Amino acid sequence: LVSFDYSQIELRILAHIANIKNLQNAFNDGHDIHSQTASEVFQVPIENLNPELRRQAKAINFGVIYGISAFGLANNLRIAREKAKNFIEKYFERYPEIKNYMDQTVIEAKEKGYVQTLFGRKIYTPNINSKGPAAGFAKRSAINAPIQGTAADIIKLAMIKIPKLLIENNLNAKLVLQVHDELLFEVEPDSLEITTKLVKKTMEDCVKLNVPLLVDIGIGDNWMETK
Repeated sequence: LVSFDYSQIELRILAHIANIKNLQNAFNDGHDIHSQTASEVFQVPIENLNPELRRQAKAINFGVIYGISAFGLANNLRIAREKAKNFIEKYFERYPEIKNYMDQTVIEAKEKGYVQTLFGRKIYTPNINSKGPAAGFAKRSAINAPIQGTAADIIKLAMIKIPKLLIENNLNAKLVLQVHDELLFEVEPDSLEITTKLVKKTMEDCVKLNVPLLVDIGIGDNWMETK
């Protein structure tokens, strides 16, 4: 079994869609994005970061995609809500493009009743004008949908190209499973090297963003061993 897993694809899409120059530069330069964020948010040189600051930055990076609240971040990091609120405020200070993207996406959803992926696929938001607790969920969903939806579009575009790739190169390999940002293949040993090379390239090149798409590969006799 060979696993091909897009690396941090939603953060890369966010950097592209929201046109976040700092994140784009970090991805293009091959920097560790969570260390970069920790350095930006907490104003600590990367070489002086400790693992805890990186862990906090990672939680913010992934949480912000889903519109995480101070309450949610506080629970994730097991810290006081006020401290979590301060982290999020600092994050938006360093990356104002993200806050702008979030605000504009919610406005668009309210005006049109839907949001769109990078490829124009519509995702409808029927509850966006709800009141009370449902309103918060609807807004978070609207913010996340273009990002997660674009990630889904990208992996489907790669999947469309792969069967022809396998046939043209006479490879003893077949796609058996897609799970979120991951494709899982059964590959005969004689086709392993060329299959990993060609599938990785196809997935990474299937769409051009302002940041590179990267694919991590795992190989094993069972799915657990590919992780």
